[in-house]
Amino acid sequence: MKLNIEGLLVYFPYDYIYPEQYSYMLELKRTLDAKGHGLLEMPSGTGKTISLLSLIVAYQRAYPLDVTKLIYCSRTVPEIEKVVEELRKLMEFYSKETGEVNNFLALALSSRKNLCIHPEVSTLRFGKEVDSKCHSLTASYVRAQRHSNPNLPVCRFYEEFDAVGRQVPLPAGIYNLDDLKNYGRKKGWCPYYLARYSILHANIVVYSYHYLLDPKIADLVSKELAKKSVVVFDEAHNIDNVCIDSMSVNITRRTLDRCQNNVETLQNTIHKIKETDAAKLKAEYRRLVEGLKEANVARETDIYLANPVLPDEILQESVPGTIRTAEHFVGFLRRFLEYLKARLRVQHVVQESSPQFLKDIYDKVCIDRKPLRFCAERLQSLLRTLEIADIADFSAVTLISNFATLVSTYSQGFTIIIEPFEDRTPTIANPVLHFSCMDPSIAIKPSVVITSGTLSPLEIYPKILDFRPVTMASFTMTLARTCLCPLIVGRGNDQVALSSKFETREDFAVIRNYGNLLLEMSAIVPDGIVAFFTSYVYMENIVASWYEQGILENIQRNKLIFIETPDAAETSMALEKYQEACENGRGAILLSVARGKVSEGIDFVHHFGRAVIMFGVPYVYTQSRILKARLEYLRDQFQIRENDFLTFDAMRHAAQCVGRAIRGKTDYGLMIFADKRYARADKRGKLPRWIQEHISDGSLNLTVDEAVQLSKYFLRQMAQPFRHEDQLGLSLLTLEQLESEEMLQKITQIAHQT
Repeated sequence: MKLNIEGLLVYFPYDYIYPEQYSYMLELKRTLDAKGHGLLEMPSGTGKTISLLSLIVAYQRAYPLDVTKLIYCSRTVPEIEKVVEELRKLMEFYSKETGEVNNFLALALSSRKNLCIHPEVSTLRFGKEVDSKCHSLTASYVRAQRHSNPNLPVCRFYEEFDAVGRQVPLPAGIYNLDDLKNYGRKKGWCPYYLARYSILHANIVVYSYHYLLDPKIADLVSKELAKKSVVVFDEAHNIDNVCIDSMSVNITRRTLDRCQNNVETLQNTIHKIKETDAAKLKAEYRRLVEGLKEANVARETDIYLANPVLPDEILQESVPGTIRTAEHFVGFLRRFLEYLKARLRVQHVVQESSPQFLKDIYDKVCIDRKPLRFCAERLQSLLRTLEIADIADFSAVTLISNFATLVSTYSQGFTIIIEPFEDRTPTIANPVLHFSCMDPSIAIKPSVVITSGTLSPLEIYPKILDFRPVTMASFTMTLARTCLCPLIVGRGNDQVALSSKFETREDFAVIRNYGNLLLEMSAIVPDGIVAFFTSYVYMENIVASWYEQGILENIQRNKLIFIETPDAAETSMALEKYQEACENGRGAILLSVARGKVSEGIDFVHHFGRAVIMFGVPYVYTQSRILKARLEYLRDQFQIRENDFLTFDAMRHAAQCVGRAIRGKTDYGLMIFADKRYARADKRGKLPRWIQEHISDGSLNLTVDEAVQLSKYFLRQMAQPFRHEDQLGLSLLTLEQLESEEMLQKITQIAHQT
């Protein structure tokens, strides 16, 4: 259908539309008009992706100068593929309606591991291995050596692309990862470099967060992307953690030992080159005097581990004299390493800020701030000059020099924590230096739209990301039947309060009641149940206890039990079997962990998840020093109380877990919060609005039996036939219904402005 959204003609590739989709597009258009940030919470399973794409593509066509590019960031490869498929539908609809051939170019970009078609390289198991092998075949000096020695191995796909592919742009169309690979095979070009080269002139790019937020990758992939791009972060409830992880560095004794070997290797290579080809080192020295801008022009295959966010003005300067010659620089690294080794010989925990660290290093080994800032760049230049092919072997020294550059560039927003041992093994000395980022706003630059199913409470995100959104809205679900049923179970049938809090964690009665809840549910819920625990340890204890009490045996009469483990291969095996048991009618229960793999990316559509039980409140482990430092920072910088942040963090994860059950308006599911603390207003108020609306006062502090009765009633209601016609005019609209006066008034109420 074609929609008119405040004067913008939007093509929408379906015959029916949900009212909240229309409302969402209105908010999105206002965000784009104001050229600012937007923060939009839209319930899962209501067609968020297609609404975003339809509106932004229409906007791109109407105002090609204002919005040159859409950058759509998602988390996992399956999610990226889903976005590309929706986009394909939309473009087919465009060409059908307008009759003109489409000249849009949209593509997905992923790592070399997912895009490589070289017969040997692509069989390697780990991404790092693929990157390293690829680099040893495509680096510019490897290819230069080949002129003198034609027997050296080379990647024919990259050679073809380099010779021909750059002149011929990728034909317009929609490309997912497989399309790129097929196109690459057909032409004999490397799909990875083709995609990286093509995103510069593509209209829409879909890739993972890290390509934009992680400075080491972003500098390589995204620095050419235009300032007029619109950036969308989908499923972005964890965006602050992604930003923080991508800016943090951890250094252990092993890192330093490997770094020591790297420095030895560099020293020996320099000696060799001095005897054979001293002119090379002199040329590099001259280049560094002239400034880094020149050194930066080296070919794209070399600039491998790019520079952590260096301001442009540094690139204009020349490298400080103290680290200009290769030997001086290696000596400088040696001093820096010795200093770090000395710092790691600690008996107790040390915490300090970047300026304190810099003062200490100046006092002890006379290392100045300026050469440290150039460390990462200088190392890259040296690796290029020495023509080192296996760059993966030098990951340790690269990490250390990235740390040097970051610690000397940012005086705020970072903290340094040196611990003599890990929390898990307090008896074994294993010192580690955490350079950890406290402030996720360092990573967010252009105008962005942040969207997800669970972004409540909205007002905390602008605070922790430190930006001013022009629109903030939370949408509700318009439903023809109430298809979600949130219940808060606060006590067992014996009136013992249920809670996962530390004091009652080992309590026999609580564990027994939790077991009873699962047992009763397994008897009445059809097909699949997913249960979430607060941590792996907690899950192991409870399951062991259930086994001793004979509860597990009783549950298994009703359904099979599968368990998520920290091992990815085992978990995907368990998931596969779980789905099989749901399919064939045996029914299954999946026991998993909040913040684990299952809670984040996996959808339990229809009968794969008819009930989700959240055992306890998933607070993060609060004793970690990094977390404590971050909480202090939030308190001092943004006036966010520790408790507020921890509760917010726990509730967004709980919402993420229970939200797995509802993946569309025809789906239905029970959401059971098994902990009395959920009944408190401060916890409940932090759940997304579309879940909160359905919690009635009667379902706040139920016993197990009451919950079972309510669930039975709900499931009976849901078992009634539900036809397509029942939704029409209520939660599913045709164009005529959408344009009626009363509907348009209703729609203005869906978006809850904050």
